[in-house]
Amino acid sequence: MSLKKNYAGYESYSYLDADSDFKTFPLADELERVHPFRVPLTDEEEGRTRELIERFVFVSLHEHLGVFPDRIEDTPEYVRHGRMSTAFKGLAASHWDCVFDNLMDGICTIHSRSGWQWDDVLHDLGMRMCDLAHQDFLVHCRRVEDILRAHDEGRIAWVASMEGAAMIEHEVDRIDLLYGFGVRALGITYSESNALGNGLKERRDGGLTAFGRRAVERMNKVGMLIDCSHCGDQTTLDTIEWSEKPIVLSHIGARALWESNRLAPDEVLEACAAKGGVIGIEAAPHTTLTWDRRTHDLDAFMEHFEYVKSLVGIDHVGFGPDTLYGDHVGLHRVYSANLSLKESRGSGKTGRDQSHEPVEYVKGLENPTEGSYNIVRWLVKHGYSDEDIEKAMGGNALRLLREVWG
Repeated sequence: MSLKKNYAGYESYSYLDADSDFKTFPLADELERVHPFRVPLTDEEEGRTRELIERFVFVSLHEHLGVFPDRIEDTPEYVRHGRMSTAFKGLAASHWDCVFDNLMDGICTIHSRSGWQWDDVLHDLGMRMCDLAHQDFLVHCRRVEDILRAHDEGRIAWVASMEGAAMIEHEVDRIDLLYGFGVRALGITYSESNALGNGLKERRDGGLTAFGRRAVERMNKVGMLIDCSHCGDQTTLDTIEWSEKPIVLSHIGARALWESNRLAPDEVLEACAAKGGVIGIEAAPHTTLTWDRRTHDLDAFMEHFEYVKSLVGIDHVGFGPDTLYGDHVGLHRVYSANLSLKESRGSGKTGRDQSHEPVEYVKGLENPTEGSYNIVRWLVKHGYSDEDIEKAMGGNALRLLREVWG
């Protein structure tokens, strides 16, 4: 990317009359909701970092780019109005060239109480795309060439992505419809089971269903990237085996480092890589903890990166921080049931002490902008080569997308 983005100051829905055409809410500060943090570097390291940012394409495999209310408890009402703002200002200050945006996902309760309904998903997607159609900074990304163009032009390629496929119900053609509406990545399940397979919250994982196999085949045919970040282990293994194309675990970590259903065992990580897939490391609050680092921060997150890199190789690891613009911890409190947070935590099967220090935010990874600064800075500070940084920050993702999207 260019260190200077071509952003002209557009704000979401500015083509409408605020508080006349739609209800407004005071929104979180996109850049300084909390005190910003940057990994300290020497002058020489700073120069190298700037050069890497200019040369290489940086891809985040999983984020949420909506801006949440400053009072996070207002989010349910904000969501019901079905018009989430996009963090154009925050993104313009980031180093990302391409970001996979997972929209409202589990909190998409515009027309229903439980979310994940077809009407909810299409409302959210259509409203966000209408907003994007009125600006020229974010490029609606449909192919790899859009990412490269965004990099060259100082813009950002926006990829529409959804974490679970519950909304397709038993209609495999809805995959085609989502693709036609511009979606380019789709999860098999969120934490709950659906017609395709079992989510990570289930005590028993029966694996990919017969309909799930049909859905995988259709996603391969249309060129939809398959994500298994929230699937049960057997469902993920079945999907990897059944898919003709490699898959992504867009936002996950290593269960060997911390016992949690949100993290993957070595068997799953290795199977994903063996098929050519990419594993993006997760940073949502209180996920990628480790037995040695019980306060969730950048170093704990990067310990998962280094473990996965050592296990499967640098060619199969990247970053999907799963961050957002607003109070992420507060959002978890408001939507604990919708997001299946209790079931995602460690089960205590190993008997190890899982006590950890609660944090109000993950220092160094508070939002997509801060994460884009600090991940590359951490890699530079820890002596990673240019080649390895290029692969981890976006090269591996580009290779995967060329194979899946065509």
